[in-house]
Amino acid sequence: MTAPRSYDPERRLLVRARRRITVQVAGVFSLAIALLGALVYYIVADSQDATARRDLAVAARSAPIDHPPPCVWLFELRANTVRSSPGAPRHLPVRAALDRVAADGRARVEVAEADGRSYLIRTQLRGDVPVQAVMDLYYSVAERRRLLNTLLAAEIAALLMALLIGQVLAQRAIAPLGETLDRQRRFTADVSHELRSPVTRLYVRAQLAARRLRRGSDPLAIADDVDRLVTGIGQLGEVIEDLLLSTQLRQHRRPYERTDLAALAEESVAAETARAEQLGVTIDLRRGPGEHVVRGAPAALRRVISALLDNALRHTSVGGHIWVTVCSGTETVQLGVRDDGVGLDPRDSERLFARHVGVPHSGGLGIGLALVREVVDAHGGTIDVDGRPGGGATFTIRLPRAAAEPGPRPNRVLLPQQARGETSRTSEPAAPGPRDGGP
Repeated sequence: MTAPRSYDPERRLLVRARRRITVQVAGVFSLAIALLGALVYYIVADSQDATARRDLAVAARSAPIDHPPPCVWLFELRANTVRSSPGAPRHLPVRAALDRVAADGRARVEVAEADGRSYLIRTQLRGDVPVQAVMDLYYSVAERRRLLNTLLAAEIAALLMALLIGQVLAQRAIAPLGETLDRQRRFTADVSHELRSPVTRLYVRAQLAARRLRRGSDPLAIADDVDRLVTGIGQLGEVIEDLLLSTQLRQHRRPYERTDLAALAEESVAAETARAEQLGVTIDLRRGPGEHVVRGAPAALRRVISALLDNALRHTSVGGHIWVTVCSGTETVQLGVRDDGVGLDPRDSERLFARHVGVPHSGGLGIGLALVREVVDAHGGTIDVDGRPGGGATFTIRLPRAAAEPGPRPNRVLLPQQARGETSRTSEPAAPGPRDGGP
């Protein structure tokens, strides 16, 4: 059985809006093409009808009976006898029209159907003789039918084109809304993930402080717990502020500063110590010699270390170990977080940093490690992962090392003889120049 699709009301609204825009645009285009086609058909039909009536009037007035124009036949009534053009259809003329014109002398124009064909008929007097001119409308009707079929084909093609154009326009119109929805969901997921670890640490620290208060423990230990709570709350405020500013700073370079990566690691390890004790996990910090200074956003880098520690704690069993190492090279500062937990499949090393992958060691939906890579990439660094199932995992971050700040310029120290020389040169009058009256 296949799993049911999750209901997404926002996406459904976007799809409906896109379809509605597509239909509306296609409807407007189709209506415009239909009106244009109707106008063309009306103009062509009216022009044909006017031309046919004019040609028939000329033929009835002056064309010879024996030599009428093409597609026209002439008939005249003399002494109750009808004379017709050669080749005239046997069901013509319309005798009733000839008799009426002979009686009252008024010209008449009408369309008649005979033997399955349409004819335009004009009956009038030529002198005092009733004459009837008949034009076969077969070719005019056929031409109109071809025009109508052409317009219908054009309307169908225009409708398909309008649907395509409407789809493109709707896609472009809805795309910003879809992107906004994705950003909103991404921001919500990021906030929920980033706040989970700091809130968990604060909760554990508050529990320890409450227990020590109930037991009447050493006030200094309680004060230490309270200080750590205050520090954690301050860091939580930094996380919230950094997340709120991330949407504005994502398109611009963050205001980086010189940051001691080892100091951030020490803070993060100290913040996770209480939680690690509850879980029965030991965290060791190993700091290499030298400076470990990089240029970056301290709050963001602290969240990176916190996310890696949180990932290691959630995948390390009771009695396990986590090692955090910081060392410096000539051009980079390296930070590693290694655990002896459940491990991972090396084939999933790249998928770990994708969002919503749900693979082991990725941390639920994989949001935390995805954020880690985003922050590391923004700082111009790299992140690698290594491990095996049941053998733990190691995450290694390499960030560009910050250049040493230039120190203050040392004062120039002069020997006594150099000082006398400087003084003599300073007290010597300048040689007169042309403006001072010199040669």
